[in-house]
Amino acid sequence: MVIDFSTLYDVPRYMDKLFEDFWGPSISRRRMAYPPLNISEDEGALYVKAEIPGVAMEDLELTLTDKGITLKGERKSGEGKYFRQERPTGVFQRIVSLNVPIDRNGVKATMTNGVLEVVLPKSEEVKPKKIDIEIS
Repeated sequence: MVIDFSTLYDVPRYMDKLFEDFWGPSISRRRMAYPPLNISEDEGALYVKAEIPGVAMEDLELTLTDKGITLKGERKSGEGKYFRQERPTGVFQRIVSLNVPIDRNGVKATMTNGVLEVVLPKSEEVKPKKIDIEIS
């Protein structure tokens, strides 16, 4: 008599799928947010980079508020009947919360090869300041 245990080898995969079905949608939506962003900082500025290839400049709106920066736009779909569509289309919006005051007059945004880069210089009041120590 031969006992086939091969179906038991797939149990971990089935358990992973079960957990993904119950808790996965909220996690996967966050992972699939469009456009994908990279946010970094140094002593002088915050940098936001968004990948938005194929979006025309007239279809983008960038707004700076006291609490954050908002990127709104629309990626228009092409003509024809799709058999497979993996590139997202339609209206999008991403909001980035800012935790430091920004020098509004120094904000710059550039688009190069489908990557939008926004440079948000920090206000002078939050930049580190070196204090000289006097010897008495």
